[in-house]
Amino acid sequence: MNFIWLEDFLALASSGNFSRAAEERHTSQPAFSRRIRALEEWLGAALFDRSSQPARLTDVGEWFVGVANDLINRVERVPGEARQVAEASSVTLRIASTHALSFTFLPRWLRGLESQTTLGPVQLMSDVLQRCEALMLQGQVQFVLSHAHSKAQGALDAEPYRSARIGEDQLVAVSAPDAHGHPKHQLGGSRSTAVQVLKYTEESGLGRITRAVLDRRLEAFAVQVVFTAHLASVLRTMVLDARGLAWLPQTLVQEDLDQGRLVAAASSDWNVPLEIRLYRDRELRGRAADAFWKTAAGV
Repeated sequence: MNFIWLEDFLALASSGNFSRAAEERHTSQPAFSRRIRALEEWLGAALFDRSSQPARLTDVGEWFVGVANDLINRVERVPGEARQVAEASSVTLRIASTHALSFTFLPRWLRGLESQTTLGPVQLMSDVLQRCEALMLQGQVQFVLSHAHSKAQGALDAEPYRSARIGEDQLVAVSAPDAHGHPKHQLGGSRSTAVQVLKYTEESGLGRITRAVLDRRLEAFAVQVVFTAHLASVLRTMVLDARGLAWLPQTLVQEDLDQGRLVAAASSDWNVPLEIRLYRDRELRGRAADAFWKTAAGV
């Protein structure tokens, strides 16, 4: 039995018109009629009363409508169920992480977890938060690692997704220093003097946070946005090149601050406290993913 026959049958059952059903199925009427006849021969019973126009379902045909729909629906579920079975037995952890944490926090964090439990292979996808969220929503990853702030909720902050706080960070306003070690670009001086600022784009999770927390406060200043980028690492490079000030994760710039390559460009009340959160899929399938979550989240 060919599964194409089932869709042919349902098309004809819907209209009773062989020509229309054949057109809908993108085939010629003779070929379509042969496939319907082949299905009836396979079943050993007539499905349509062809003596009337439009053709009417026989009693067997009426019964077979439900059977055909059930079979098609079952076949459509097979690939997803196969992936679930494979995932349940897989030891590979699939994690999406924002770029900034991929380079700074994640390697040290994984080393710490490895001292508590045995981790299998890890497949890391590093991207902007918007894309990381999409990967989770599409079921392509089991976990998402990102910065978070209560004023900038995302798609994974709602049910049925869960998350755990696994670290902390903060955004600090930084600038390249001048010859005297003072910031070349500073917030808090004359409010009439334009402050050159480097900002994150819409797709960036840190951009989502800075817009929610800082944009209204910055309205009191003459801010000139001179550069935008997805990545904190790109903004860091531009700040080091003295293009302006930017709010960057302390985990990314602490060494620059310690060595004087960057300096604070605003008072500490402009710092934005951040959580580092691990988000998990709605259903964790497999012992490896479940054990990883329990260790990482401390549950």
